[in-house]
Amino acid sequence: MGVIDMKTAFLFPGQGAQFVGMGRDFYEHYPEGKNVFEQAESVLGSNFLDMIFQGPESSLQMTENTQPAILTVSVAIYQVLEKHFNLKPEGMAGLSLGEYSALVAAGALSFKDALPLVQKRGIFMQETVSAGEGLMTAIMGLDHEKVEEICREAASEGLVSPANYNCPGQIVISGNKAAVQFAAKLAREAGAKKVTELKVSAPFHCALLEPVEARLSDQLEQIKVNKPKVPVVFNVSARVDTDPACIKNNLVNQVSNPILWEQSIRKLIELGVDTFVGLGPGNSLSRLMKRIAPEYKTYAVETIEDVDQIVD
Repeated sequence: MGVIDMKTAFLFPGQGAQFVGMGRDFYEHYPEGKNVFEQAESVLGSNFLDMIFQGPESSLQMTENTQPAILTVSVAIYQVLEKHFNLKPEGMAGLSLGEYSALVAAGALSFKDALPLVQKRGIFMQETVSAGEGLMTAIMGLDHEKVEEICREAASEGLVSPANYNCPGQIVISGNKAAVQFAAKLAREAGAKKVTELKVSAPFHCALLEPVEARLSDQLEQIKVNKPKVPVVFNVSARVDTDPACIKNNLVNQVSNPILWEQSIRKLIELGVDTFVGLGPGNSLSRLMKRIAPEYKTYAVETIEDVDQIVD
């Protein structure tokens, strides 16, 4: 059995990291992983695993499917590392949807409660803003203050605001399509290195999604939230919260407020973390870490081959 002889944080990805076939090797090679996938299938239906492992991609890309699918894969990988290899983190954070994975891993949410919760979260998000009305765009090469200034100027065209403070020089903006496009034009004129429209189904983490909050809050009222066994740094505040009522508020507020990812990583560093391990599909969190704090050790665990990197 391996042990990480460092102060480690586990990081969990959000929507956009999904792909057909993700997590299948953990399902096939580890009983701990297989158990998580079978739990998910028992809650969400007999075709859920087929969709993750075989597609079609169009079904997996639907927000109401994407969110529980990424949650399932992330939790399966965590269970393999924690139960099979005895790897235990000292801190956790998850990007947007990934916050739910972190809370399940930390024992604050039960997996069986989290699955339908994030599925409904996806449905609520999709239903709130009509297709084509909203947009999200990533801006690279400008500092936070400049992007915030651009959003204030572009507000003449509609609602637009920072949605993700991903890393130094990379901010995602979100809002009404016309306002986001105008902000993108202003960002190019201001010298942005790259401006990229994101292929997402709704303008996440902006005020357009405020109507989701009441619906999500109603769902959370029906679910028991426990004090996390491991410190979790939350997206909306970049701080650790342990009170179940505060955790529920954080999850509700996260829907229409910006994700403070860079600030959350810096909080984990402040808590003494020196090694970061991304668990789940994709390696976007590891790439962001190299921009936020390149001096710290960072790993991505997406396949069972990746586990060898971090097992002593």
